[in-house]
Amino acid sequence: MAPASPFGLSDEVAAAIEDGRPLVALESTIVTHGMPYPQNLAMARRVEAIIREEGAVPATIAVLDGRLRVGLEASELEGLATARDAMKLSRADLAYAVAFGRTGATTVAATMIAAALAGIHVFATGGVGGVHRGAETSFDISADLEELARTPVLVVCAGAKAILDLKKTYEVLETKGVPVVCHGADELPAFWSRGSGIPAPLRLDSPEAIAVFQAARRSLGVGGGMLIANPVPEADALPQATVDGWIDAALADAEARGIVGKEVTPFLLQRMFELSDGRSLTANIALVENNARLAARIAVAMRAGG
Repeated sequence: MAPASPFGLSDEVAAAIEDGRPLVALESTIVTHGMPYPQNLAMARRVEAIIREEGAVPATIAVLDGRLRVGLEASELEGLATARDAMKLSRADLAYAVAFGRTGATTVAATMIAAALAGIHVFATGGVGGVHRGAETSFDISADLEELARTPVLVVCAGAKAILDLKKTYEVLETKGVPVVCHGADELPAFWSRGSGIPAPLRLDSPEAIAVFQAARRSLGVGGGMLIANPVPEADALPQATVDGWIDAALADAEARGIVGKEVTPFLLQRMFELSDGRSLTANIALVENNARLAARIAVAMRAGG
């Protein structure tokens, strides 16, 4: 008997794979843990629509009742957006959720694993995880960085999340040999803000150039992923100094309440929403949509280049 497939495909994704059309993976933690309802559902639907507008096919990834799903039907996406007990899944517990019939949303790391299994090479998200502030004593470092070093998926984001230690995060990526490419700018973005004060290691100004770079990496047998840092649109960006003040306050609140581990990022994002009177959520939605558009164009360019 042939082994069961480790994942199930939506009808749309299955047809796209069969026809050789470009696909873009999407994570689901941003739906369950990153935004409140109903904004999370509206964002997820809009991001999928943007990818289709650009000539690619969206593949939102999650684990539903123990089944790893690559591409969600409309009813499944709505159910996930209103779920209250979904696990937050990374490399360490993705298989646990599958083994024991759990429902969970995939982080950057888990989404990369699933995308690679399905043969999807481009992934759009908001921001990646990284080195948390104070990691020199807490050792709190996201598994996203290790996944970028090992799994051959291009991750389009607005940089690492601004609540992190950005300098240490990019130092770790450099150590692990992960290319960090800034799209259309000489300074790496800081999620809600267009600039971080950190010079871009590499700059490319078009989806086609990014596709050419990735093709050269493949021809040389260079494994692992690539991080494409795409600044938030200028009209939606928040001033870095203002954001830094909110982050300091949110971090102090997290420490006072004893928030640790996987709960830190969702807590900080919620506090940022409160401290900014919702401005952080508006910027977050704008940057995710912007990243989805670029990711779709990269996927189309990669498919055109073979």
